[in-house]
Amino acid sequence: MPKMKTKSAAKKRFSMTASGKVKAAQAGKRHGMIKRTTKFIRDARGTTVLCEADAKIVKKYMPYAR
Repeated sequence: MPKMKTKSAAKKRFSMTASGKVKAAQAGKRHGMIKRTTKFIRDARGTTVLCEADAKIVKKYMPYAR
C-alpha cells in the first residue's frame, strides 16, 4: 500500500497535543474586532482545543500526526 498523504491545509492550521487532542487558533478574530467586546477579545487569545466531533475530521486529514 502507498503512504497516505497529509492535507497541506490541515498541517498549516492544526497541531496535536501530547494527549492526542487537536489544537487550533481561535475563530472570529480576523476582522470586525471593533464591534467585539473586550471580554470576547480577551477570551479568544491564543489557541483552543477542538471538540471531539471536529477533531475526528481533522485527524483523518493528518494520519501521521499522533
